[in-house]
Amino acid sequence: MGMNIRQMQILEHVRGSGRASVEELAAALGVTPQTIRRDLAELAGQGALDRVHGGAILRSGASNIAYEERRRMNDEAKTAIGRACAAQIPDNSSVILNIGTTTEAVARALLRHRDLTVITNNMNVANILAANDSCEVVVAGGLLRRSDGGLVGDLTSEFMANFKTDYAIVGCSALDEDGDILDFDMAEVRVSRAILQQARERWLVTDAAKLGRKAPIRVVSLGELDAVFIDQPLPAALARLCDEGGTRVVVA
Repeated sequence: MGMNIRQMQILEHVRGSGRASVEELAAALGVTPQTIRRDLAELAGQGALDRVHGGAILRSGASNIAYEERRRMNDEAKTAIGRACAAQIPDNSSVILNIGTTTEAVARALLRHRDLTVITNNMNVANILAANDSCEVVVAGGLLRRSDGGLVGDLTSEFMANFKTDYAIVGCSALDEDGDILDFDMAEVRVSRAILQQARERWLVTDAAKLGRKAPIRVVSLGELDAVFIDQPLPAALARLCDEGGTRVVVA
């Protein structure tokens, strides 16, 4: 069954932020919540999105959303997260940034920092920070993943083991209700774990849309990190987990 114009507009709204509520879709499109609920049910039946309580999110599953689509999603939130994170990184620091559109937002917010050393397996991060002539950029070796400019594999993990940095800053594909940080690619997860072992401070940067997604591979628990930077307050259970583990929560 094809989509009608309104359903295509709904899908565009959900793609724009990763999720949308029935109320905001009804207001934006000038129809009743009942109409939106019917449309969401049809779109979910077609596999275009996933229904959640009160609204819908982008379809989750065993593969990640395409990089270009991820880059456009929640752009303002990621920019705010990047600025909040960068504001807590002093000049003359060493940082590891991994693969992800939110870590790229951190890189853009570091363009005015001085005397930084940045190690990365993200070619996009390297290209962003090449514009900062006071930043030494060290790029990992490994297998280039053309879909998003990431470097992954055993060579990348071994490369990261050579460093001990002030900060490791990682993104994620999903964050579940148990507080586990999740991702899709085992090779990328191995690199992320290696990165987290090589830093004095371990930080997660993620937008709240990741709370509604699923991914099959566990990276680490929120309670094992030093800080999480996010654009909305965490649900009560996750906030409690962070409090118990001593993980700072910074809402951008």
